Amino acid sequence: MAQKEQATANRNYKDTVFRMLFSDRKNLLSLYNAVSGSHYDDPEKLKIVTLENAIYMGMKNDLAFIIGTDLFLYEHQSTYNPNMPLRDLFYISSEYQKLVDHKSLYSSTLLKIPAPQFIVFYNGTEKKKDHWLNHLSESFENLSGEPKLELEVLTLNINEGLNKELMEQCKTLREYAQYVNCVRKYAKELDLNEAVKLAVDECIRNDILSEFLRANKSEVISMSIFEYDKEEEERKLRKAEYEAGVAAGFNNGIDTAKKDAAIAFAELHVPVEQIASALQVNVEIAKQWIGNK
Repeated sequence: MAQKEQATANRNYKDTVFRMLFSDRKNLLSLYNAVSGSHYDDPEKLKIVTLENAIYMGMKNDLAFIIGTDLFLYEHQSTYNPNMPLRDLFYISSEYQKLVDHKSLYSSTLLKIPAPQFIVFYNGTEKKKDHWLNHLSESFENLSGEPKLELEVLTLNINEGLNKELMEQCKTLREYAQYVNCVRKYAKELDLNEAVKLAVDECIRNDILSEFLRANKSEVISMSIFEYDKEEEERKLRKAEYEAGVAAGFNNGIDTAKKDAAIAFAELHVPVEQIASALQVNVEIAKQWIGNK
């Protein structure tokens, strides 16, 4: 057991509790039925097509599967991200490339591909609505007329107390929300490591995800600590972005705003490559800004 835990700790990416929980076909089918209003009872109807090498910010993309003639991309987010349509565009392109890999795009026969649906399960603290939509076209600069390329992402808020009908239909999702809420409750007053351990023990006692938590206790604790840390780090980044934007209003210049944001990110130990990507500048420029702070 000790060797297995060490191997897990040394991985180059992190799973999430959500991904681990719903990688189980029965749980995933229950979630799909709850979201879609379907009544499938055979988990083998799901064809899992998750791309194992699709990694963003050190974490894997969550779940992709085909059922019937549709392809579903399910993602979990603990902070609000308006760029999910762009991320899903990259992901669905890779999925389609994989699906038609051995077929000719130059054929006179029309290739058929499964229709995509994009859903995010959100349990952050910034947004309070039950659900909302984001569109790829929101990212287009100077869009005139109808967009020639569009992608729509539905986000469902899975915090405890929201989307009650969905939660009633999927027991596993409801209990996952209860577990997350329990971690946050303890984390307000205790060291994060202790908070997560207490939350796991409490949920087991109260029969909340008890079988799953007993079987995967050490890994769930490790993943939950990582997830909570990541959630807090992203909140700090958003605060830094906001403060840099406010400063830009007084300094009156895009470069000044980006430089301030770069410095703020660097102080939060964000890698310079990620800073440059987020601010859409050359890495060398980002390094210069950070070095001249």
